[in-house]
Amino acid sequence: MLYKDAGVNLERANKVVEIVKKITLSHDVIGGFGGIYDLSDILKNYRHPVLVTSTDGVGTKIKLALEVDYLEPIGIDLVAMCVNDILTLGASPLFFLDYYATGKINEKTFKVIIEGIIEGLKISGGQLLGGETAELPGMISSEIFDVAGFVVGVVEKDLIPRKESITAGDLIWGIPSNGIHSNGFSLVRKIIEEAGIDLYKDYGTGEPIYKEILKPTRIYVPEVKKLLGNVEIKGMAHITGGGLIENVKRVIPESLYIEIDWDSWNVPWIFRKLQEWGDVPTDEMRRVFNMGIGYVIITPPSVKLEGFFEIGRVTEK
Repeated sequence: MLYKDAGVNLERANKVVEIVKKITLSHDVIGGFGGIYDLSDILKNYRHPVLVTSTDGVGTKIKLALEVDYLEPIGIDLVAMCVNDILTLGASPLFFLDYYATGKINEKTFKVIIEGIIEGLKISGGQLLGGETAELPGMISSEIFDVAGFVVGVVEKDLIPRKESITAGDLIWGIPSNGIHSNGFSLVRKIIEEAGIDLYKDYGTGEPIYKEILKPTRIYVPEVKKLLGNVEIKGMAHITGGGLIENVKRVIPESLYIEIDWDSWNVPWIFRKLQEWGDVPTDEMRRVFNMGIGYVIITPPSVKLEGFFEIGRVTEK
């Protein structure tokens, strides 16, 4: 009996390593037992460098993407969910690792995911330094896969936003999302199923609605990096599961609260459609989805951020 008789094909596993090498052009760092990152530039260019890490996945958005065979956003999503999190501490990505698990490796699917990861890293910065591809027959169906990402970034210590600096009266600024991003998809899929939504129907955008639903998570690194060091930023939040209220509460002192002006921006139509199709209460929509605001910055009231929405303020409880 051979290993492939148990469902694991070592030749196929070796092929996917070559796929990554070809896409990344990083023959010298991909395929070894560990990734190597040179810290000399960090030590030269930072006075007090602090490393920041995050790990995340894409969740059940993958299942919907598989159903319509539209996997191009998933690799970008994976990078975005990680780099947007470390960005809230002011960190720029240095390197990224991925974990890809499936019952049977599909080289075409794997290639699309890696290409998306590389695209996400082009937007955010950082290098794909390695990863793991696992065939898990008997644990995961051969038709599906899951991915996880891990990022390490760096920030100058004195640029890390300090929660204790936030006071009542500070302003909350929102940067628009470009759609649902990568949270709430268990509810999205339930709505689609029970309402009988045709994912291939055009609802006025000129393309099937699945493309709107599956838009990749916006990466906020380029916009926010322009502000760091130039504007007084007291806190930042990546708006994921839990919506605006829960995610912003994570970065302010427990003695304070936030007031959101829900009429200060236009909620994208896809959220209104989901609410209509699923008869979802407004409070539940706001608790599950980003509702059009994907990233938040907290500043003193004297700061004005051009091009962003002033969506609320910090208050006393």
